Amino acid sequence: MSTTDGLSEADKDRLHAEEMKLRQAERRAERATKKERGGLLMVLTGPGKGKSSSAFGMVARALGWDMRVGIVQFIKGKWQTGEKHFFRRFPDLVTFDVMGEGFTWDVQDRQRDIAAAQQAWRRSCELIVDPDYDFVLLDELNIAIRNDYVSIDEVVTFLKNRPRDKHICITGRDARPQLTEIADLVTEMTLIKHPYDAGFKPQRGVEF
Repeated sequence: MSTTDGLSEADKDRLHAEEMKLRQAERRAERATKKERGGLLMVLTGPGKGKSSSAFGMVARALGWDMRVGIVQFIKGKWQTGEKHFFRRFPDLVTFDVMGEGFTWDVQDRQRDIAAAQQAWRRSCELIVDPDYDFVLLDELNIAIRNDYVSIDEVVTFLKNRPRDKHICITGRDARPQLTEIADLVTEMTLIKHPYDAGFKPQRGVEF
C-alpha cells in the first residue's frame, strides 16, 4: 500500500515538492564536493551494439561547444558510413582519419592488418599530443589491441603520460584490464537482442 493512498491531490503535490526540495539540497551538496576538472580517458566496450554510436554522440556534443575533435578509425576500412559523411561536414573542427583496412576476414592478410593498425596508432598519438585538439576518438582501438596488432603496454604507457587537458574515448569490445584500470570512465554495452540474429541485414543510418 502506498504511503500517499487516501491523500488528496493537493497533499500529494505538497509532499512531492518537499521531497524534491530535499533531494535538490542533497544533489547540490554532493556536487559541491566534486572539484576535479580536466581531460577524461573513457572506454566503451562490451558485446552489445552502441559503443561507436555513443562515442560519436560525444563527438557531436563536443562540436556543440566548438571543440576541435580528432577521430581515428582502426578497423572500419574504406566503406562508407553515416558518421563519416556527417562529421566531414565540419572540416574546420573535425579531423576524420579512416586508417583500418576493414574486417580481418575480408582483408585476409595479417601483416597488412598489423601495418594499418600501427599506422593508425601513430596517428592517434599525434592527435593526442597536438594542443589544437580537445577530444580524440580512437574507434575500435580495443580490437587492434585484442588482435595484438598494437601493444597494450605501449598504449597504456602512452596514455598514462597523455596531456591532462584532453578528452580521449576508446571503443571496441574486449577492452583489456590494463586499459580499463587507468580509465576514468568505463561503460560495458550488454547484448540482449540484435536484429542481425533475426535475419536483418545491417541497416543504413542505424548500424553504419
